[in-house]
Amino acid sequence: MEQEYKFMVCTSCMTYNHAPYIVDAMNGFTMQETTFPVYYLITDDASTDGEPDVIKQYLADFFQTPYRTEETDDYHLICATHKTNPNCNFIVFLLKYNHYSIKKSKLPYQAEWRDNAKYIALCEGDDYWIDPMKLQKQAIFLDAHPDYTMVCNRIRTYSEKKKRHVREQYCYRRSQDIVFKDIVNRTGLFIPTCSIVYRSDVTDNYPDYCKKCCVGDYPLQIMCGIKGKTYYIDDLMSIYRIDNSTSWMGNQKLGSASEARLKVLRSIVDVFQGFAKDYPQYNSIFQNKIANYINRGIPKRLIHSKAEQKRYFSFFEEEIRRYNIFWKIDLIIRSSYLFIDGRPYEKLFFGNHCVKHIRL
Repeated sequence: MEQEYKFMVCTSCMTYNHAPYIVDAMNGFTMQETTFPVYYLITDDASTDGEPDVIKQYLADFFQTPYRTEETDDYHLICATHKTNPNCNFIVFLLKYNHYSIKKSKLPYQAEWRDNAKYIALCEGDDYWIDPMKLQKQAIFLDAHPDYTMVCNRIRTYSEKKKRHVREQYCYRRSQDIVFKDIVNRTGLFIPTCSIVYRSDVTDNYPDYCKKCCVGDYPLQIMCGIKGKTYYIDDLMSIYRIDNSTSWMGNQKLGSASEARLKVLRSIVDVFQGFAKDYPQYNSIFQNKIANYINRGIPKRLIHSKAEQKRYFSFFEEEIRRYNIFWKIDLIIRSSYLFIDGRPYEKLFFGNHCVKHIRL
């Protein structure tokens, strides 16, 4: 029997140092026209740029007197309903210390709402929605199609550096089902986080390799694709902000072999390996993705040292040894140091099929 839920939709908005942007996100929430109550879970991770004051002022200006407040050693909670939109409820957690820096999860605070919601919508504090019917369209679609686990939409990208919209991003040229291979192969940026609504039970018995991954939305998308169908609505409904100095993605040192970067890569490779083991019917897809992911992340010669590239290869030695011949050749083509200094990686890549006279 289908589980009964107390709430139709909860929106998760994790935010940190988004003072210049959070009003756009909150305006996108309050504009939503739904036939059901929506609970917007806004969690500020102890911002230092004045964002908590921006949120509190927004509540004072547009919301009724809070119907619930709570103070703990971890957070200050404020729950209030919008003055003119009775289906809009803000559940605001103002954390008293930064949880991300000590790797402490914020999700347990939200359990009262998330665990009782049928669908979860996602929107980070620096992104926002522009279609007042977004949640209504997506929730009604999932209600009408119980075999679907996730729905997303077309977005427009806004550059903080250029102060203008720079492009539109879409999965396909029309509304349609999303191909599972595309979810895996085109990475988490294929489906922007600010466009997603998914069934909350997708994360029931969520494996540790997904919980520990440094990137939260990508494993979630893959799990949605494994547990059911996913659908793309070709309507422009969300804005994704780039060139933002506080963005996690924007601060990644891509193509390096730093300890921090290798840790991120390892967590994502572990996700692919976990899915390959738990869902063997997709083993070949994930094994190919592991090789593609490692090869694309090789430190570039003109930017990073030879030692850094060798450190990268050593870090992924076990995975590289399992490559088929295609991925080993692909790795050599992408690399520029492999056969310098006596060809030290020749045997690692080719085993008994060493190539004697390759020169890059």
